Amino acid sequence: MERTVYRRLQLFVRSLTVGWKHRKLSEHFSKFVVSILFIYIIVYVRSSWLTESPPAKLGHTAVVYDSAGSLHEYNSETHPIVFIGGHPRSGTTLMRAMLDAHVKVRCGEESRIIPRVVQMRDNWFRSEKEKDRLIQGGIDDKVIDAAMSSFILETIAQHGEPAEVLCNKDPLTLKSGEYIANLFPKSKWLFMMRDGRAVIHSVISRKVTISGYQLDNPRQCLGKWNTVVNNMNEQCNKIGSERCMIVYYEQLVLHPKRWMTLILDFLDLPWDESVLHHEEKINKPGGVRVSMVERSSDQIIKPINVDALTTWVGHYPQDLLDDMDAVAPMLEKFGYDPGLNPPFYGMADGEVLNNTNDVHQKREMWEIRSKQLIAQMDKKRPNQSL
Repeated sequence: MERTVYRRLQLFVRSLTVGWKHRKLSEHFSKFVVSILFIYIIVYVRSSWLTESPPAKLGHTAVVYDSAGSLHEYNSETHPIVFIGGHPRSGTTLMRAMLDAHVKVRCGEESRIIPRVVQMRDNWFRSEKEKDRLIQGGIDDKVIDAAMSSFILETIAQHGEPAEVLCNKDPLTLKSGEYIANLFPKSKWLFMMRDGRAVIHSVISRKVTISGYQLDNPRQCLGKWNTVVNNMNEQCNKIGSERCMIVYYEQLVLHPKRWMTLILDFLDLPWDESVLHHEEKINKPGGVRVSMVERSSDQIIKPINVDALTTWVGHYPQDLLDDMDAVAPMLEKFGYDPGLNPPFYGMADGEVLNNTNDVHQKREMWEIRSKQLIAQMDKKRPNQSL
């Protein structure tokens, strides 16, 4: 193509100089002019290609500056965000702490604001009257979805220091998993599953506030657990097995290396030994930030151990144990034996047993360390003097 352009330019300039008396001079001049024009055209065309504006990105893009002043961009359509969900007290905090220890991942503390804002959207669309009011006001699905994806992405991106992979841990987010997964098509989901008897014992003993749960009625709470995990399982299935993985808390605790290998492979992340020693990175820069109001903060400051697996045993009345398969049928669906009390989840790896013995033998030291780290967790309010 360039040779053709050059030849045409040469013929054009020659036609301009055809009447010159000094033929030889005109030929030299025509070649000179053609060369100059040719170079100019090539430079112009190529510079226009280089300066051509890139195609507009779809979705919402969040811009974040790290502590060194470098800019990082995250796009809702293209960024691989990780969402950790499950019933509260199912090991979501441990899971996010282990991922937070990974050099390429940043999760951060539980905030609860994302599932609450998404729930507002769900409430609007449950009411035909409210939905019609929005449509008549020019607020259709496209507007709502754009606002939701922007809010969710900005909340996650601005939550802490930038990282290659961002992660959000708000357990009840999975209740709206299919909707959020559509807003973030490159996202992946970890569905934390734990024995419902252990979950509800933890909820009641630690006085975890969950709307609709009667903490003085374990039977009612187990029924609620059954409904919630059934819904979350349906959401996970709709997201699809390529993007939603069920992680069994008991197996993660008993065999952390085996399960973290599977999880990191699922998330397309390289192996990082730090995920097995999250307790070493608590409250350290680039490590695991924790909240003093999260009920699990006093547990994740310790190395992975088996203490929490069977603490529920002996705390349920016999009549409830006898009815367990009817009260919480999802137990059996997920592989738990509702009639086995105490349960057997498997044998722990040697390192986990060593961790457990260390926690027992140095109980006083871990209690002191717990208080020190929890004291460090208190974030100063913006208007609070230092």
